Amino acid sequence: MPVTRHDFTGTIIDILKSHFPEHSEELLDRSELLQYLNLKTKAANRGSKARAALANHYAIYVLVEDYLNQEFHNKGGYDEYEGAQFTPLLSRIRELPFGRKLQNHALNSRVTDEFKGFFPNSPYLPIIRDQKTNRYWINEKLLTVTLGHTVCNIAEAVKTTIDAYIEARQRAFKEFMVYCEEIWDVQEEALDKAITFVRSLLRPNVDARVFEIVSYAALKEFYADQIIYWGYSPDELNEEFIVLYKTGRTNANDGGIDFVMKPLGRFFQVTEVVDAGKYFLDIDKVQRYPITFVVKTELTVEEILKKVREQATARYGIKAIVERYMECVEEVINIPELMKRFDEVLAKGRGKEVVEEIVLQSRVEFNVEEEEIKEE
Repeated sequence: MPVTRHDFTGTIIDILKSHFPEHSEELLDRSELLQYLNLKTKAANRGSKARAALANHYAIYVLVEDYLNQEFHNKGGYDEYEGAQFTPLLSRIRELPFGRKLQNHALNSRVTDEFKGFFPNSPYLPIIRDQKTNRYWINEKLLTVTLGHTVCNIAEAVKTTIDAYIEARQRAFKEFMVYCEEIWDVQEEALDKAITFVRSLLRPNVDARVFEIVSYAALKEFYADQIIYWGYSPDELNEEFIVLYKTGRTNANDGGIDFVMKPLGRFFQVTEVVDAGKYFLDIDKVQRYPITFVVKTELTVEEILKKVREQATARYGIKAIVERYMECVEEVINIPELMKRFDEVLAKGRGKEVVEEIVLQSRVEFNVEEEEIKEE
């Protein structure tokens, strides 16, 4: 498949040059494993939730690390290796940055399934598993690339590439968290600075996780003083404030639902793109339950809906199907609308609550220990 070029591709090529000065570009073109990592490292310098998830990177990383630690890249004999044990592999994954809460899914199936999706004609799978013994191997066929009469073992380059990607993600997260800590310290005496910071995060080019956190904090306070009256008879009504809940972490496998509103039962999905296919997939995941889409764009709501309808019409060609999906788009909230709602929150004197929620959610998202939060 053609190699997709993005910001981090240059870093991968530089790493390959350091190991194989004469073959860097050719190796990337010929190696399916390097191409897979290239596809999985788009998030290094720009925001995206799913791309930032590290589980699949780490499953490959710990197996390549095990391969290198025992020097199979130098001495050979990997085909006779008894395999790495599951428990040490998972423990090592959880030692890595942002890996504390990762589960076993990437080791057991997700890397293989995703790799097969990218390379359906490849005869090789990246991770080999013996279910009887629960032992694991990296597929050495993907670590060796033959270029003419030269056989290149890319194991060290693979490990270095993932290390560089982790460092890039850490740097981005650290910069954000440092700023959040500063905001935490100054919010009492310089709330205006904190508010300016929040406004700067409601932009199209901000990291997707950050955008989701900020949009949640702003919308939570926007709805917080709204009251719903409901009951089973007109004579017995309950009075209840609207509460917006965040459904776990920003890259959680939650069926496409980022926020849930109680007691109205509204679903919210945060997205970077104007893509009918993605919107309708989210709608299908919840059996066509209406969803409010919070879109990281400055396009008008009318432009967003027009594009979605045009894409859907081109895709399906049947008006009834298009309308059925469009009816499930309960509301679209773009960046200008978020800014407007944030201004209303500020007018009510609740800017501090928004800032505190951003810091809290950021700590949860970026794996800051609960004990640390309690201590502070």
